[in-house]
Amino acid sequence: MNNIYINGVVYTVIDGIKEAFVEKDGKFIYVGSNEKALSFKDEDSKIIDLENKFVTAGFNDSHMHVLGYGYSLQMINLFEFTTSLKELKKGVNKFIDENSLNENEWVRGRGWNNDYFTDTNNFPTRYDLDEISTEYPICLIRACGHVCVVNSKALEIAGINSLSKQVEGGAFDLDENGEPLGIFRENALGLIYDNINKPSKKQLKNMIYDACKSLNSYGITSAQTDDFTVFSKTDYQDVIDAYKELEKENNLSVRIYEQSQLVDKEELKDFIEKGYSTGVGSDNFKIGPLKLLGDGSLGARTAYLSESYSDDESTCGIAIYAGEQFDDMIEYAHKNNMQVAIHGIGDKIMIMVINSIEKALRKYPRNNHRHGIVHCQITTKEILDKIKELSMCSYIQSIFLDYDINIVQKRVGVDRAKTTYNFKTLINNGITANGSDCPVELPNVLNGIQCSVTRKTLDGKVGPFLQNQALSVKEAIDSYTIMGAYTSFEENVKGSISFGKFADFVILDKNPFEENINNLKDIKVLSTYMNGNCVYKLN
Repeated sequence: MNNIYINGVVYTVIDGIKEAFVEKDGKFIYVGSNEKALSFKDEDSKIIDLENKFVTAGFNDSHMHVLGYGYSLQMINLFEFTTSLKELKKGVNKFIDENSLNENEWVRGRGWNNDYFTDTNNFPTRYDLDEISTEYPICLIRACGHVCVVNSKALEIAGINSLSKQVEGGAFDLDENGEPLGIFRENALGLIYDNINKPSKKQLKNMIYDACKSLNSYGITSAQTDDFTVFSKTDYQDVIDAYKELEKENNLSVRIYEQSQLVDKEELKDFIEKGYSTGVGSDNFKIGPLKLLGDGSLGARTAYLSESYSDDESTCGIAIYAGEQFDDMIEYAHKNNMQVAIHGIGDKIMIMVINSIEKALRKYPRNNHRHGIVHCQITTKEILDKIKELSMCSYIQSIFLDYDINIVQKRVGVDRAKTTYNFKTLINNGITANGSDCPVELPNVLNGIQCSVTRKTLDGKVGPFLQNQALSVKEAIDSYTIMGAYTSFEENVKGSISFGKFADFVILDKNPFEENINNLKDIKVLSTYMNGNCVYKLN
């Protein structure tokens, strides 16, 4: 049966604006005029009048954490209580009062951000959380996901005290008496997370399902996602099996490209020997690149910089891996035809990553490798030039501007800030795909598009920041569609409304090309389609 869509403003992504398209068996079989589209009509055809609504390819979030997002949906939403430490405490207290908790049941929340606190600029500590409860273990994760704070009960369960050893690639803070403050950073997060119960297969599937349904409401039909390390006790095979079972049950409403975070070379070697590598899988779920976590976040001051932070000269951040570890793992993945996508926010870590990729390419030359850096925030001209020279991909999160505009000059100084968040340069230099890093931020594509175009905070009160690095509306939409498809080697099957491609598309209530750029965030997703099937419809 043909589904004929007419009278639309159809932004095809790669062939301008059309007015109609025809879908059959989950693929576009015609894109063009109303007249020609209607010529496909037969007795079984369904004609859908788009009523001049805007249509484009389904959005592709090029870097997020689908499983982590599903997990966060089960936690206390601390984004609602981030105006002050006092409000944070009240919000968690309210959750405990309203829920019947079992003995030693963990109270988990995510989304606090000390930079938004009006009563202090410091991280919460165990002593703050002890004011909430000493009966239940509490773990509250910062919005960035690179820091958590716990109470004394959680420290007791985890066995962390003044005699506990620090971990490589991470740290937990101590007070003036050498006692743990309850603040854990980067690799030290595992000291806490290892004590939280491992979810069952059914629970994993429920988290993924809920996350995908939420993504559909934002117009997202494809996600490149880092899921393997969300739960320290969960084997990556359990995560893969959860996705495959959902796909088999026809309950996977987002195409998944798994950014496979494997923590050391032995695990990577085992992964590849099991037959997993970039591109292995189906159209709905496939293995993507090796994902490595290079450093932390700017907000937490754990992004690894070449020079110390301007607002804290005691630190340059945290490097999760040493240079030789990058060399070893990136070379092994590269020579086994596996793509790599490395988390890099600070300039120092990006230099290390680029050096390792360049060494691998020199030793084992290969065109079309599509290796890349996730985030690309605190760049320099040399880094930007190298990304272009090596034909690397950039995975940006324009929505980060909404928060980071407020802190970047404080963190790195005015001079260093001049070459940060250089999205226009990156997109001019090569493939630049956009995303949200959800649950760090909501997977709201229209918010991301607005930030990339205005270079302001969403409320318009701060910015524009480096206006010359603003994207056009076209570039912003392309970064969420065809460029995301390119980073997963799928530009020939999705990412645009084109003949023969998957019928993944989104219908919006307004035309982004005609809206005031300060109102792009207010555009509503009316419906989302994957394989021609409606997976979301606004009530």
